[in-house]
Amino acid sequence: MEKILNYDNFDSAVGSGVVLVDFWACWCGPCKMLAPSVEELSEEYDGRATVCKVDVDECPELASRFGIMSIPTVLFFKDGELKQKVVGYHMKREYAAILDTLLA
Repeated sequence: MEKILNYDNFDSAVGSGVVLVDFWACWCGPCKMLAPSVEELSEEYDGRATVCKVDVDECPELASRFGIMSIPTVLFFKDGELKQKVVGYHMKREYAAILDTLLA
């Protein structure tokens, strides 16, 4: 299960290890298409990487902080440092490949 992030827990959540953060909204069609892949990645990488979600409608300042203009946008962090940004819907294997690279 993905962890839901907000202003209070964002920095601590991405501060250590490998973290995937999905910026999404309930009204976004591509976000709904991506959701099952994000959930599967959460299960498949359990214990190795953290998978999180940020609702841009609930946390617009977080979206603004990272220059997110389109959703879905997936950010990849390693030990608190932003390593990669993927904008738009992509296949699950593409996100998995990034996680694998960051975990190597």
